[in-house]
Amino acid sequence: MRMTGSERRQQLLNVARALFAEKGFEGTSIEEIAHRANVSKPVVYEHFGGKEGIYAVVVDRETQLLLDRMVSTLHGGHPRVMLEQAAIALLSYVEDSHDGFRILVRDSPVASSTGTFSTVLNDIASQVEHILAQQFAARGYDEKLAALYAQALVGMVALTGQWWLDARKPKRDEVAAHLVNLAWNGLSNLEHKPKLRLH
Repeated sequence: MRMTGSERRQQLLNVARALFAEKGFEGTSIEEIAHRANVSKPVVYEHFGGKEGIYAVVVDRETQLLLDRMVSTLHGGHPRVMLEQAAIALLSYVEDSHDGFRILVRDSPVASSTGTFSTVLNDIASQVEHILAQQFAARGYDEKLAALYAQALVGMVALTGQWWLDARKPKRDEVAAHLVNLAWNGLSNLEHKPKLRLH
């Protein structure tokens, strides 16, 4: 049975996504994508123009999926609950879409210019910064520091997600609980003007 154009495009994206996750951008070829999809190379070129084109679509889709998941959790509620929801959202993405997460965190020439994991994290951090700025203002902290704290929190969760991608122990909710424990119990007693005690 012959596939429609959109069905073929989706099939090629699925095959390419699996290969990019397994072998990276450099290790994947148009020949291999075509072979696994049981089509000729010109079919891949016709749909995407080349390896860079199909890679860009895969990365854009994964980026949007992760951003949508993360940003949708960052509205309203108690800050600790939002932190829990954000940790669960990222770890759920790692669990449900480990191929996509591998693609986002892997370095490649194409990913270095657009759609990189760091760009996704910066988008998420800007959402967190907005929420933290409101919380800081309400509690008498310097709002200008919200960006620093947002980067620290998002970075902590993201790096833990990268580690957990392969470790997979403990379970997702336990990892999230430990992340929140560290972040919240550290945040709950913030000093207004912290100083290092080494000097």
